[in-house]
Amino acid sequence: MTTRLTQRDIARLAKVSQTTVSLVLNNRTAASARIPAETRDRVLKVIRETGYVADPLARRLLQQRNQILGVFTYESVFPSASADFYHPFLSGIEESAEELGCDLLLFTSAPVTDGRRRVFHENNRLRIADGSLLLGRRIPAEELSRLVAEKYPFVSVGRRDDPELPDARATIPYVGADYVSATATVTARALQLGHERVAFVGPGEGAESSADRLRGFREVTERGLHISPADRELSEVLDELLAQQVTAVFVEDLADAAAIAEASRQRGLDVPGDLSVVALGDASRPVPSDADYSGFHIPRKEMGRQAVGLLEAILSGDEAETQQLLSCELVEGSTLAKPKGS
Repeated sequence: MTTRLTQRDIARLAKVSQTTVSLVLNNRTAASARIPAETRDRVLKVIRETGYVADPLARRLLQQRNQILGVFTYESVFPSASADFYHPFLSGIEESAEELGCDLLLFTSAPVTDGRRRVFHENNRLRIADGSLLLGRRIPAEELSRLVAEKYPFVSVGRRDDPELPDARATIPYVGADYVSATATVTARALQLGHERVAFVGPGEGAESSADRLRGFREVTERGLHISPADRELSEVLDELLAQQVTAVFVEDLADAAAIAEASRQRGLDVPGDLSVVALGDASRPVPSDADYSGFHIPRKEMGRQAVGLLEAILSGDEAETQQLLSCELVEGSTLAKPKGS
């Protein structure tokens, strides 16, 4: 082992979080006091055995920090229509920040321009925070480019495509969900059950999360139908599904999946007998049904936690994998079954 090891490596070897390693290394009394002695000893043992040495320059810079982490949201996270979706992200961010002994600063002064919030405006206060976490389905490429160009420490909660950057070696740091693998897995499951006519309902473009889901779907079935619901009534979408004799439909948002399932039942169809409905993620708005939908859950809380851990590594000057994807939790559910007659 060499001193080129990172805190992430130490965390893996000690079987703890990267945040715990950082607390032990930097000896933050208030926050690290909550770490069990056995855990601390295990981390120190791995450090001794591997010969890990933290960057002394990073240590000096660490002491000059405000211990404030910013949170910038590109869409409102508190209205009742979206609060349930964003709460786990924020919960994970809060827990990890507390472990680090950091305060959180929610930036709320950004004006809305052309229907969207922007980080950069004449009164932006980003520099109050040591670094920031970015939340939102869509983040403008020009803002990501400027954050990188100005060397402002940040981490996106959610995968982001790398825009054109002045430094070809630069990348956008993120902790996201592996929608491609999860969608491919549940699509393959439907095909194994005997579904031959399948469809993907969702934009499939724009936001990276949407594009990734469609890519996972296409990896398994190139001939599957893609229906974009933009400017279309639910009844029109269902009409097309039935006209194409689709027996399994994959929907980006659980709320939309529930709406399609309910509309199908109102037409006398059996779900999942006549039409299996698979939810490719969690609901972004309240769902009246308590049905156990097949599909997968997004690791929202863990994404928040690990995003803080990655930001901490960046601020500490520690080498870290700056683009991370977490596995989604697959759900067997009750809305995916063999098609009738198979």
